[in-house]
Amino acid sequence: MIAVISPAKSLDFESPLPDVQISENRFPEHTARLASAISNLTKKKLKSIMPVSDNLIALNRERYSAFFDQPERPAIFAYAGDVYTGFEASSLNDDGLRFAQNNVRILSGLYGLLRPLDPIRPHRLEMGTKWAPRYKKLTDFWKDEIAKELAADLDHGGDRVIVNLASNEYWAAVKPHAAKLNARIIEVDFRKDGPDGPKFISFEAKRARGMMARYICDNHIQDPEALTGFDSDGYRFSPKDSSENSLRFIRS
Repeated sequence: MIAVISPAKSLDFESPLPDVQISENRFPEHTARLASAISNLTKKKLKSIMPVSDNLIALNRERYSAFFDQPERPAIFAYAGDVYTGFEASSLNDDGLRFAQNNVRILSGLYGLLRPLDPIRPHRLEMGTKWAPRYKKLTDFWKDEIAKELAADLDHGGDRVIVNLASNEYWAAVKPHAAKLNARIIEVDFRKDGPDGPKFISFEAKRARGMMARYICDNHIQDPEALTGFDSDGYRFSPKDSSENSLRFIRS
């Protein structure tokens, strides 16, 4: 069983790192091709595909112009958005980290598919980007490569189950090729209860996805039925709002 999560825009390359063995990226040539192509874009073109402030455009132009001179850091300790606040990698013990390395995957616009200890450099490239070298959008650039790697990881044993904790934007790189996974795909939905019924709140759901991934690692969960026991931060499984491959958790 593999849990899939999204990356984050926020990065942390300053906090102390535990003593870990960094693994090797799956798609170094793809990453180099993307980084090289981005470094050659004009400021105007970069802003058209990356609608952020001028300061962030300048920062990312600087990052990509000397991409391979940038420092590296294991992905699970480098991303710092809501998902990773929920996962809280810095407090994960050695057994949990080993389990995460085998059972958690991070989808990435620049790196394709990452294990937690695969290294990344400072970057920003969202999977929904309507650009790629020789393609009109980034998901077309990746074709079925990410799905094939996920399928290969599932071949290593255990139930062929994907727990999809990624956003729709990032899962779009896998969804068209889902048949190649030959796996049961479980979607997980997090809601907050309210007077008008359970409501989706983006930043809370992102954090809950990280907490679910952490719950899986802490408890070495391989049986998908055990996911219903997730109760972090007041969430409870809602059987009436769930089905075999769609699980809903509601927080009071």
